[in-house]
Amino acid sequence: MPLVQHSDLPTFERLRLEGRDVLPEGRAFTQDIRELHIGFCNMMPDAALEAAERQFFRLVGESNKIAQFYIHPFTLPVVERSDKAKAYFNQYYEPLETIMDEGLDALIITGASEESNPKVSDKSYWKPLLELLEWSHQNVTSTLCSCLASHAAVTYKYGQEPSWQDDKCFGIFSHRVADRGHPLARCMNTVFNAPHARHNQITASQFREAGLSIVAESEEAGVHAATSRDGIRLVCFQGHPEYDTFSLLKEYRREIEVFREGGRPDYPTFPKSYFNPEAAEFVLGYQSDVEAGKDPGPFPEEELAEKLDNTWTDSARAMIANWIGAVYQITDVDRRKPFMQGVNPEDPFGLYS
Repeated sequence: MPLVQHSDLPTFERLRLEGRDVLPEGRAFTQDIRELHIGFCNMMPDAALEAAERQFFRLVGESNKIAQFYIHPFTLPVVERSDKAKAYFNQYYEPLETIMDEGLDALIITGASEESNPKVSDKSYWKPLLELLEWSHQNVTSTLCSCLASHAAVTYKYGQEPSWQDDKCFGIFSHRVADRGHPLARCMNTVFNAPHARHNQITASQFREAGLSIVAESEEAGVHAATSRDGIRLVCFQGHPEYDTFSLLKEYRREIEVFREGGRPDYPTFPKSYFNPEAAEFVLGYQSDVEAGKDPGPFPEEELAEKLDNTWTDSARAMIANWIGAVYQITDVDRRKPFMQGVNPEDPFGLYS
């Protein structure tokens, strides 16, 4: 939460010039502080539904120890579901119509499987997602899209379609903050790590051509985070800051299983910069046995998990905390309205005034 400038102490202005969040006292008086209501549109495959919930809920919940969050989970009829998943949704998820009627302050839309779903340019298939994005632009302070959802948003809204990369972007990559004054990057380390796991990519030049602001990017993995020009209304993640320590390990194990069952012709490459030398030697030994036709038994996930380091979660929390704080400062007390009175939706932080 921001400091309130309740006197003429010069330090307040100095902090503001540094890009820190400092709220004028008059603006503070107009704020009616309340809980935040965040929608969570889960489009992940059945096997990853609950893991995605935990990851995003954890990231939001740990981003701020003062604000109260109500997260409203729902899904869209675009991903083929098992009977078990449908029963789960019926029991625990909320109807989208109810959520729209009651309103949201912010919205998170997860990615979906790249391999098993049509390209994001297939508007007939992704129509429910397109309609959700159109509704959120008019009614929600900020929409945060992850991976494929980001690609869909940039494709539909800005006409920039992702390209498919045969070599999967898979691992932990170093990123640099591209705009240190951006509301989502304030007070963050200027260099930080983030996971990526995708074949699709929208390049930095495409983001810039679309007029979006790049917040952080990697020389090797490309753009990690970008926003609409206003800085908040649309937030796009190509990386996966929500991933927990073991997420890439589980994905790597699943791809090995697909190879061993004949579902892919090549043995998967392990995630970059993820295993320490001891763990890397271990997984290469396992690969050597499999490729030699030996049966090394089940993939030693539990043993490897003890050797993993997490080098990205603090930075992920920092960016999500900035996002939450930004929404909190400009959303209306009535959650059916996206902005409080006097906020310019096209420039809510006065970046261009």
